[in-house]
Amino acid sequence: MTPIFPIIELVDRYAIALLKQNKTQANLEELTFYKNQLSDYDLTEIELELQNLYQIHSQIWQLESDLKSGRENQVSLEEIGRRAIEIRNWNHKRITLKNTMAEKLECKIREIKHDHLSQSDLLKFPSSIKD
Repeated sequence: MTPIFPIIELVDRYAIALLKQNKTQANLEELTFYKNQLSDYDLTEIELELQNLYQIHSQIWQLESDLKSGRENQVSLEEIGRRAIEIRNWNHKRITLKNTMAEKLECKIREIKHDHLSQSDLLKFPSSIKD
């Protein structure tokens, strides 16, 4: 089967689909699609990174849950802003991890952000927020 996406995108979408399946049991077809796309690849070299990617998506899912479920009016604007910054920081870690996996899998495609806040080392979590 010829993949539709570069391997780093397949792995990322697979991690999201696996998380969705574990949380909702509502997307077996999507998960199967990505599993089939990945079946020709040996992912043992990125096994740890894939687990970390799943955890990053899990953190983002948790941060977005109230906002996606229609309960955003129960969350203060300050909390929404805090979550937005935290989500941005998790996405920066996600991009870095995807590019690490691309290098290990000898994929030429990299995710690159230019003039984007997620690229700034100046934007850090406040010390009271855990990674």
